Amino acid sequence: MEQRVSFITLGVADLPRAREFYETLGWRALPQSNETVAFFQCGGIVFALFGRQSLAEDANVAPYGEGFSGIALAHNVREKEEVDAVLAEAEAAGGRILKRGEDAFWGGYTGYFSDLDNHVWEVAWNPGGVIGEDGSFHFSSE
Repeated sequence: MEQRVSFITLGVADLPRAREFYETLGWRALPQSNETVAFFQCGGIVFALFGRQSLAEDANVAPYGEGFSGIALAHNVREKEEVDAVLAEAEAAGGRILKRGEDAFWGGYTGYFSDLDNHVWEVAWNPGGVIGEDGSFHFSSE
């Protein structure tokens, strides 16, 4: 298996509502989206929203579990001040702030929110990283 992630797909309770949440944050759905799935190009990865029940059936697993799923998505920003701005955007769109922006032990600045289906997102500024024009994150070589 090559070292690559191609898609990240979230199972959501209400696809139109979830799509509207991300579009309110300024994301643009790809033309391949339809009434059963929404696709968003995120640098070299496609982010997708799919009905939770349908996604669980497709993977042959139960659609609901309890508590934290053990996964956090991350959105890195170019400037420290952007962390609080993105958290405010998420909250205004209906997301829930889990942790306000604060200095991190590793030297960055980070906060967390959850989307409408309680998927956890970290918003982080990492002084050791560079964000390319396509939105890709790379650790700096220095």
